[in-house]
Amino acid sequence: MSEAANWIELEKKISASLRFRRRPVAVTFLDSVPSGVEKFDGTEPSGCSFWRLAAGGRSFYTVPENHFNCAVGAYTHNIPLSPERQGETEQTLKMMFDLGYVKPEEVPQIPRLPKTPAAISYAPLGAVTSVPDVVLFACKPTVAMLLSEAAGGARVGTGTHTLGRPTCMALPATMQCGSIVSLGCMGNRVYTGLGDDEMYVVVRGRDVPAIAEALSMITEANAALNDYARGKRQQLASA
Repeated sequence: MSEAANWIELEKKISASLRFRRRPVAVTFLDSVPSGVEKFDGTEPSGCSFWRLAAGGRSFYTVPENHFNCAVGAYTHNIPLSPERQGETEQTLKMMFDLGYVKPEEVPQIPRLPKTPAAISYAPLGAVTSVPDVVLFACKPTVAMLLSEAAGGARVGTGTHTLGRPTCMALPATMQCGSIVSLGCMGNRVYTGLGDDEMYVVVRGRDVPAIAEALSMITEANAALNDYARGKRQQLASA
């Protein structure tokens, strides 16, 4: 089986065990512009907006200037803003500080990429032809539970706390530590259309095959435990 066909099968295998409203998104940080891939043409308000496009079925790549509209996302992706827009990071952070949304001492703790990518590719998981850096699953909490348990079963889980704002820091954090659960943030929810009842599980691309393998056992075990817990509740619950 070719590597491309393998990723198609992996997406099918995972989607057969879990229900997703949107396709898993594969993200790869590149040292050079890829060949044979569509270059993004247009504007989006944030880097995470590209997740929405890939989840909808598009495969493409961006270059650093496509990420200038979100100072926070540019920071987590280690993308320097152009000289005329360098003040936007300070302005955005000041607004967040004034709102009490972020404290100044938190900024140095935000994970970010170790170097600036020359390009970033986005695609539905089944559309990739090589191992992506990270894969994003937008899902309901029960599905996030199963994915996290599968990551633990595959020994690619992490003890890192659940992450919140900014959502985009989950990508470099995952590359550094392993699978991450992210509750998202308000900007991401607006830009991607993430539902009020959804969150993210982010895993390293190289770990996807092991997670898919562990998922079969995890879903079967949870189905059995569901039946057991329902029976015990019916038998013993008195209120």
